[in-house]
Order: sequence, then C-alpha cells, then structure tokens
Amino acid sequence: MKTIQPIQSWANGQVVEATLLNAWAVNVVLNTSATFSYNLLNDAQERLQQGELTMTGEAYTKWTQDAYAWDWIAQQLNLTITGDYVPPVVETIVVQNATVVETPIVSDKIITE
Repeated sequence: MKTIQPIQSWANGQVVEATLLNAWAVNVVLNTSATFSYNLLNDAQERLQQGELTMTGEAYTKWTQDAYAWDWIAQQLNLTITGDYVPPVVETIVVQNATVVETPIVSDKIITE
C-alpha cells in the first residue's frame, strides 16, 4: 500500500479525501498483460473507490519490478505517490503494581447431575 498526495472525490453525496492507494495483480498473462485491482482509501482505510487497470504492450514489457507497476498505476489514475504506507504502531500499556481482587462466584443452587 502507498500513501498518495490527497485527492478529493465525490462518494454517496459527500466530498471524501483519498490518501492511500492499494493495488494488487489479479490476472497476469505471461508475455502479454497484467490486470491490477486497486482501491483508493481514506486515512481510516475505508474504501472510497475501486477499479481495475490492464497493463499491456510496452508498459507490460518494462514491468520487471513492483515499483514500476506502482508508478504505472498511479500515472493511469493521475495520482502522486508520496511514500510507502507504514501502519501506526500500537503501544502496549503495562500497568505495574496493580492490585488484583478476586471475587468468588457464589451460588445457592445445588447441581445434582
């Protein structure tokens, strides 16, 4: 997934802002073409737009590394890639010197089975 220069779009009657591009190859015909699916996402990784692009001809022949495919997809969608997506780091909070109180479960029912 890549970060992109934010773009505004219209979805369900609202202006939305895409900040992430996700893409993956869904069909590769060796020596011929590659079809990529893509999603444009907001900061919360909610899908705003989706679609498919097919790379053929000279573009397909030049595709030897993933970076080329990312750049080609961005160019087709008129997007500017600004970097690799880095997921936020979730910090674990450790509570020290905490008192654990155990409460027994008490029931007045007698199980005879």
